[in-house]
Amino acid sequence: MDEMGKRSPTDRTQRSEVGPSTALAYLDPQYWDQRFSSEEHYEWFKDYSHFRHLIQEHMNPKSSVGICSRIVGNVSVAVEKMQKRLLSKGYIDIKVLEADMLDLPFGNSCFDVVIEKGTMDVLFVDSGDPWNPRPTTVSKVLAMLEGVHRVLKPDGVFISISFGQPHFRRPLFESPEFTWSIEWKTFGDGFHYFFYILRKGRRLGDAKGSGQRSDIPSIYLLQEELEGEDYIFRTDVDELDN
Repeated sequence: MDEMGKRSPTDRTQRSEVGPSTALAYLDPQYWDQRFSSEEHYEWFKDYSHFRHLIQEHMNPKSSVGICSRIVGNVSVAVEKMQKRLLSKGYIDIKVLEADMLDLPFGNSCFDVVIEKGTMDVLFVDSGDPWNPRPTTVSKVLAMLEGVHRVLKPDGVFISISFGQPHFRRPLFESPEFTWSIEWKTFGDGFHYFFYILRKGRRLGDAKGSGQRSDIPSIYLLQEELEGEDYIFRTDVDELDN
């Protein structure tokens, strides 16, 4: 940046090497095919070390865990790379599958924990007004949530790591067909990310966040935030051991 705080041409060039020219590219299968053909690994939001303590509260060595990715399109390259990385680290019991997050190919009640990190956020890229998302967006999000609810075991936990604030997410999480309780925590320095915990079969009349204030300044998944990818941090499989 220059002394006025504006991005220099160099900054813009480096930025474009990471993110697409428009947020809508995240919905384009070709974008992901090209990106993952050359990129080793990149994660949205903070790396695992920032929310490890929150994850570990809801898992044990015997937990059956499903993790939803936000990638769209032909992801065979990404799947193959991730499987090789995991095998090289000795994680022989972890399977990487290509599937549609709106139509999960798993049986009922098969996971103790389901985790998504930025998956639902990408469904809101072209949602319009965050207070009144387009019906097509709502349908997709509910389809994802219905699938997660279905594959969770009784008392299973759905963990959603997101930009979306509670006043945007709760109307969807609290849809009448779901039986889960809802709470949330935050993590991050300066900019906070939301860590939602939804436990199947524990729905309450008025679920509230775990000590969180309700007057958090409005932050939403805006196009300019997506385009910058300034919130992307590299992740390391080695951290799974910790």
